Amino acid sequence: MRTDLHRHLTDPVTGPLAVVRNLGILAHVDAGKTTVTERILYLTGTIHKRGEVHDGTTVTDFDPQERDRGITIFAAAVTCAWDGHRINLLDTPGHVDFSDEVERSLRVLDGAVAVFDAVAGVEPQSESVWRRADRHGVPRIAFVNKLDRAGADLDTAVDSIRERLHPAPLVVQLPIGTEDAFTGVVDLLRMRALVWADGADAAEEIPVPRDLLEEARRRRRLLEEAVAELHPAALEEFCARSTLSARTLSSALRDLTRSGEGVVVLCGSAYRNRGVEPLLDAMVAYLPSPLDVPAVRGTHDGAERERAADPAAPFAGLVFKVNATATGRMTYLRVYSGTVEKGQTVLDAGTGRTERIARILRVRADRHAELERAVAGDIVAVIGPKSARAGATLCAPGAPLLLEPPVVADPVVSVAVEARRSTETDRLVSALARLAEEDPSLVVRTDPETGQTVLSGMGELHLEVAVEKIRRAHGLDVAVGRPRVAYRETVARGVSGLVYRHVKQDGGAGQFAHVVLDVEPLGTDPGGAGETVTGFVFRSAVVGGRVPQEYVRAVEAGCRDALAEGPLGGHPVTGLRVTLTDGATHAKDSSEMAFRAAGRFGLRAALRASAMVLLEPVAEVTVTVPGEAVGGVLGDLAARRGRVSGSLTRGSTSVITATVPLAELFGYATRLRSRTQGRGVFTTRPAGLAPAPAQGAPAR
Repeated sequence: MRTDLHRHLTDPVTGPLAVVRNLGILAHVDAGKTTVTERILYLTGTIHKRGEVHDGTTVTDFDPQERDRGITIFAAAVTCAWDGHRINLLDTPGHVDFSDEVERSLRVLDGAVAVFDAVAGVEPQSESVWRRADRHGVPRIAFVNKLDRAGADLDTAVDSIRERLHPAPLVVQLPIGTEDAFTGVVDLLRMRALVWADGADAAEEIPVPRDLLEEARRRRRLLEEAVAELHPAALEEFCARSTLSARTLSSALRDLTRSGEGVVVLCGSAYRNRGVEPLLDAMVAYLPSPLDVPAVRGTHDGAERERAADPAAPFAGLVFKVNATATGRMTYLRVYSGTVEKGQTVLDAGTGRTERIARILRVRADRHAELERAVAGDIVAVIGPKSARAGATLCAPGAPLLLEPPVVADPVVSVAVEARRSTETDRLVSALARLAEEDPSLVVRTDPETGQTVLSGMGELHLEVAVEKIRRAHGLDVAVGRPRVAYRETVARGVSGLVYRHVKQDGGAGQFAHVVLDVEPLGTDPGGAGETVTGFVFRSAVVGGRVPQEYVRAVEAGCRDALAEGPLGGHPVTGLRVTLTDGATHAKDSSEMAFRAAGRFGLRAALRASAMVLLEPVAEVTVTVPGEAVGGVLGDLAARRGRVSGSLTRGSTSVITATVPLAELFGYATRLRSRTQGRGVFTTRPAGLAPAPAQGAPAR
């Protein structure tokens, strides 16, 4: 273990940027990311006892919910050192509901290790995070984990990488033994074997076993040929010498990894502590430092600017995570250029506000070490900024620069939340605001129609975790339910000539108003998909001044009052036209108040006499699924009363557009994922109102 190096690299100003690695661990849930991270921390001397996910003792899964559920929920940052290099490592979630955490982490990473299960190969979320890394241009190496499991097969896993992710997999190791008998690997670059005895922390280097020597030579030859096809300098040496030296091969693998043309594949069993040391060597050898990636680009006054990874340049950093607690805010920051010191004032380039950096912390999950400064290439947490959100740019006030923030996905699932005790409503509002501040993919809103507080997120587990966090962290008793759908009522067939007389005489001045009303529907939108035209139109056809103009306005106001509750279930009424055709007044007893009452009660009577229809909100849904899942998805949409309006094919995926009642979309995210093995995604947008089924019409 490199404990002396760990001590030497604790201060971020020691050593050049070339020895810094900002890396992430990416994978499908249960592929072993957190165990890999734990073994890395142990081998680098950062921790002195190996934690286990199933025991709830890992460093990076420190949140109580993570330990209870046995999965990573929040991206955790740790710092360690290996072979003279400082590694800033982010352990990211693998569950699809927390993909926004992965997105924000990828935005600030220079490289990543993609972990695959040796039995399952490429799984749905493995594919999803791989595509996200492609979009961000993050170089990766692959680690095929769990080779000690029954059914584990390196070649099958590599084939799935080739077929589903489409990079050129460059396998640099050969397993020694299979399943339970897996004891080590053959390093194909140096043609040596590394074996781990049971319980041993370090590998023993031995010659390649005689029974594997021929297979190792064959695989070394395949590796040389694959590299020569992709790398011009390697091809030149291969043509001249018919082989590649270890130095040339290593240099070519580094170039291909950083360009994205190839992915180096290693293997092992993190749980048994086998294969992690070569993985660490590969991380520092092949993945880039901050100096190896392009200079960060931003904008100022509409012009694009570049900022080099230079400690002497003006300071610029991107906030990628915020922890907002009752005792203060911790803001996680990737420093792209310059130096930031404790006590320094910085500018939030997006809002124009200045913030003071009170403390700078080197992070190791839930533990921290104080720093005096952070320099370009660092990933640190700062305390002091009060309003900087995830995606904000903090920079030197004298050299403003706005960096592109991470993309926040639109939420797809919603629940209604409320405090069980009315006295705790204000505390719930504060807790929800803090949640949304920490996680931009959570959206809190108040439905203006139903009055419910609605929490929206990326999936049902995402929302379940958010609500549980409110209960645990704030001690609130929260009730959770499905959001109520804002139904409407409209006129299918109206009435003509409805007469209503409002007469009231109970001492003093009386009330008299006489109105005749026609009611008719506005119809449907000819350019839509059968959606009902919403709104209310009032006009007067009274002639001869039988109803004065001021009373006409009062009748219209009374009709609008009547629209608040319809006869079917007390829902608001929309999509109708009311015409005042006649009326009469009294010289003394008529007034605006009397005609407003006549308009209100007259329209209510007209609606009861009309044929009414219940309307429900509908949404336009765009579903992107693998081609083989189209049939099942179409059938599910039909079962949800969806009307398909279009379908097109893009490569191996299909995009389906349909109009679906909003009430039928609750739980659809989970259903879609189960039908498509987690590979299907969908987006929605409001598409108006459409008639609801006549039977089972919901009451208010």
